[in-house]
Amino acid sequence: MDEVVNGCEPVVLRQLCAAWPLVRIGNHPPAQADYLRHLDSGRPAEAFIGDPAISGRYFYGRRADGFNFARRTMRLSEALDAIIASGDPEEPSIYMGSLPVDSYLPDFAATHSIPVLPEWIVPRVWIGTQSTAACHYDTQDNLACVAAGQRRFTLYPPDAIGDLYVGPIDHTMAGQPISIAAQAPDPDQEFPRFEAARRRALTVDLDPGDALYLPKLWWHQVEATSSFNILVNYWWDAFSPGPDQPFTAMMLAMITLAERPAAERAAWRAFFDHYVFRPDGHPLAHMSEDQHGILGPLHPHNYRRLRAQIMQLLRGC
Repeated sequence: MDEVVNGCEPVVLRQLCAAWPLVRIGNHPPAQADYLRHLDSGRPAEAFIGDPAISGRYFYGRRADGFNFARRTMRLSEALDAIIASGDPEEPSIYMGSLPVDSYLPDFAATHSIPVLPEWIVPRVWIGTQSTAACHYDTQDNLACVAAGQRRFTLYPPDAIGDLYVGPIDHTMAGQPISIAAQAPDPDQEFPRFEAARRRALTVDLDPGDALYLPKLWWHQVEATSSFNILVNYWWDAFSPGPDQPFTAMMLAMITLAERPAAERAAWRAFFDHYVFRPDGHPLAHMSEDQHGILGPLHPHNYRRLRAQIMQLLRGC
């Protein structure tokens, strides 16, 4: 798996999970639903319920503070019953996602594993009718495995963010901001820069047993194209030296830098490039490694030293 993640590019892994019992059942939704029902812990979860008029495309509503779907709490088995009973475009769409299997399907992971991943990663299950998850990104690396139905991923690289017309970060459907343009009926008319992103888009179609490795910050729209769909995904940070996340640093930078004068932002950008992004190499490359001090390799000692210094600064000490 190291060879896959080190490229920081999407990689399709055909039939990676073809041996899973859920996949081997084949294209038989009632039997696959029964398989999950037997594992259901009975714990309630939130489901998205969409009117037939939205065709399973979950998005913002007409009001800026609303959405075009309802949220309903139900058990996984109830959601499976409703999904199997639906299967008709004239019926409401149903989507239940990001369910940690250790809470909702406790015995699932034992028979549905990915040996190339660390055992501590908890898989999550996503089930539903035909639907479209709006274009968004994740702050962790993602391995998405199709267990039932088909999925189409439309991918955009991280630096397409300026052409995707991204919505607010504090009013989201499921935690991450989404692209407004990618869901628009006529993006060329409303969002002219979106054409640049569309020219760079990658489309990936996955069948049961297939998997997609998706690096963090890659934008992706996910279409479940069958009437019954199950996806299992694994989130983890393949390059984390500790518990702190880059997104946290970005949020802190927003309140400390975003509204300073342009000239000062440019000065700080030079410092960020020098110390953090390092396009010209290590900031102390002109000195011997034993003189690098806190700028030496992070693991393990310098990470703790830097973190302690940061926490001291945040406390105002």
